[in-house]
Amino acid sequence: MSREFDVIVYGASGFTGRLVAEYLALTYPQGLNWAMAGRSLTKLQEVRSEMGVPGDIALITANADDPASLRAMCERATVVITTVGPYQLYGSDLVAACVATGTAYVDLCGEPAWMREMIDRHHEEAQRSGARIVFSCGFDSIPFDLGVLTLQEAAQAQFGSPAPRVKCRVRQMKGGFSGGTAASLKATLAAAARKPSLVMLLSDPFALAPGHAGPHQPAGLLPEFDPTINAWTAPFIMAPINTKNVHRTNFLLGQPWGDMVYDEMVVAGLGDMGKAAAEALAKMNPLAGDKGPKPGEGPSKEEREAGHFDILFAGLMPDGTRIDAVVTGDKDPGYGCTSKMLAESALCLLRDVEGAGGVWTPGALMGAKLRERLVANAGMTFTAG
Repeated sequence: MSREFDVIVYGASGFTGRLVAEYLALTYPQGLNWAMAGRSLTKLQEVRSEMGVPGDIALITANADDPASLRAMCERATVVITTVGPYQLYGSDLVAACVATGTAYVDLCGEPAWMREMIDRHHEEAQRSGARIVFSCGFDSIPFDLGVLTLQEAAQAQFGSPAPRVKCRVRQMKGGFSGGTAASLKATLAAAARKPSLVMLLSDPFALAPGHAGPHQPAGLLPEFDPTINAWTAPFIMAPINTKNVHRTNFLLGQPWGDMVYDEMVVAGLGDMGKAAAEALAKMNPLAGDKGPKPGEGPSKEEREAGHFDILFAGLMPDGTRIDAVVTGDKDPGYGCTSKMLAESALCLLRDVEGAGGVWTPGALMGAKLRERLVANAGMTFTAG
């Protein structure tokens, strides 16, 4: 398939879209034919100049309210990167355009109800057209998706079978949620209030694996003492999307990890202070009210550079033996690391993996190839043993 552009960044004038454009310009100054797209040509010109993007990078106008403009954009690209969310409000026509034109697609989606709708509506058509649609290519859910993959590869190599119980524990995370993440969560809650049937889907850990029902999974809604790591843990706000993506990866790969039980929690600390911290975290909603950035806003470059994350995956074998994997990132997870993960996912689809059309997860379609890219280019580490 020969297209005018290798990659088009749609939403390039938004906060995360700017970072993706900057990353591509700095990391791939040669050999990549890419363009920036958005609603306003004037804003795109401003961003191109502000972010140090070369003046010969093409600018394309396309609008979520104009399906014809989205289709025209997709016809020119091998891969479309989109940062225009909430996706349940602004993403459906773009997915449809990519599916219709056989164009690969990556986004930052953490909206499981919309993702399930897109799977039901487009998976079979994408298989026919060859469009590779990959949701959740940012902090939700690549570190978790590839973290479980890394752990299970190590378990298979060491024990000859996957770990049936995997505990994900976020040990460190410095950096805020993006304004887009906050808007997406609020839009999801508003949709559930209008349509109560969505509540069942949002609470189902296998909601993105249609027709599959696995074993009971921990709810992760209350603080608890975890004897595996000898520390108190608290609910993790991103667990509802990450766990669904991890189970979909297992589902798409044909259940190589069996009926895995998987949960995600935040490590709060040791002893009585850890318990108090876990209880406080459980009551706190960082996205409540008007807290946090609005879509299009975000932290300074210094704040992004100072961010990082460290995530432990503890695999428990039937005989009680434990095997660990660790995933780290060197920037603010919601912006700095996310923009790099999104860009590298697009490059992985462009250069490293082919694969059939369909609605995929990063782990199921790109797996080890994407992990190699993130280690080589994006300041991430994946270790196991």
